[in-house]
Amino acid sequence: MLKVENASVAYGRIMGLKEVSLVVNDGEIVTIIGANGAGKTSLLNAISGAVPLKSGRVSLDQRQISGLASHSTVRLGIAYVPEGRQIFGEMSVKDNLTMGAYTQCARNRLSAVAYIGLFLHSHAYQSNLETVFKLFPILRERLTQKAGSLSGGEQQMLAIGRALMSSPKMLLLDEPSLGLAPNLVKEILKLIVRLRDEGLTILLIEQDATAALKIADRGYVMERGRITVEGTAKELLGDDRVRQAYLGKSVA
Repeated sequence: MLKVENASVAYGRIMGLKEVSLVVNDGEIVTIIGANGAGKTSLLNAISGAVPLKSGRVSLDQRQISGLASHSTVRLGIAYVPEGRQIFGEMSVKDNLTMGAYTQCARNRLSAVAYIGLFLHSHAYQSNLETVFKLFPILRERLTQKAGSLSGGEQQMLAIGRALMSSPKMLLLDEPSLGLAPNLVKEILKLIVRLRDEGLTILLIEQDATAALKIADRGYVMERGRITVEGTAKELLGDDRVRQAYLGKSVA
């Protein structure tokens, strides 16, 4: 599905990515592990179109997407849940979810008026909304509440739910457990497995590398903007170098 080839990203004179190559196949959970500053978020930003590539390419289903803006990659099926959630705190839960669904309107070339008048009552919108409520029943209860007043766990559920409203093929998750209590982390990780089992492809960055590898199919280790180790999750869990450097106490 996703292929990154020799991708480099520069922030002025500082290289965030250095000729990174990786593959994420349909229906996989692939995790990226590494220390802070290793380039993990830069990689997701490059895939999503949030930052431009200095060189290399990114393709989705054999179609080159490097060079496209973020809204264009969303239309093609990539949804990004960034670190820190970045929900719209002053908007209601429902409005946050609706913002996630807007790209479906763009895919179908509906005008803004048609979006307001037709899309919100469409089968696709209602179906996606029910899917989100099935995954996160608490969001139905909080529908009219301001998103900023939700707990940290509920905000993470909303951020993932908003991404799912775009009917993605692939989900990019950047530190979904950050700041959450251990019991909530377990629930988020179970949800990620459930989404994979239901057909979604997932590229995951997770602070708890052991927990991430326990639910992943494959993984890559990043150091200083480069991929240094790759393998199946089982192989990485058993790699002495990886264990010593990254695999601490797990919540899973």
